[in-house]
Amino acid sequence: MCDCLICERIELIKKNKNPYFVRELNTGYVVIGDHQRIRGYSLFLCKQHATELHFLEPSFRQEFLREMSLTAEAVYNAFQPEKLNYSLLGAGRGLHMHWHFHPRRKGDTPKPGPVWQLGDELLADEYLTTPEELTELKERLNAELDKLL
Repeated sequence: MCDCLICERIELIKKNKNPYFVRELNTGYVVIGDHQRIRGYSLFLCKQHATELHFLEPSFRQEFLREMSLTAEAVYNAFQPEKLNYSLLGAGRGLHMHWHFHPRRKGDTPKPGPVWQLGDELLADEYLTTPEELTELKERLNAELDKLL
């Protein structure tokens, strides 16, 4: 068993124990971010444990990128940001490829720039969603995915 946070999250989805799960697509899983400092923050987790796009078989990679794009459009439509930021990152226990979608709005960070400037504030307990908020976010994103899929 590898020590991978994303694999652990996917296993919870498969066991129906990940409350942030929104929808399964062919190549990945759409989830709402645990912390909502940036409202509408969502992710797309790759089904394959790979660290880089070029490690994916070409046809899977093409479908993964298509589904990522559809997920991004659904996030944009659901949360109506001024700008949607996309990130394919990995560090620590999260080297498994996963896209971050941050719906950005004027003044959502102290100064213009990436959300990462917020540091630990992004993961502050005060930004964990309530069950009611989580249900609303998931319903909004699922409705937009329905329209696109």
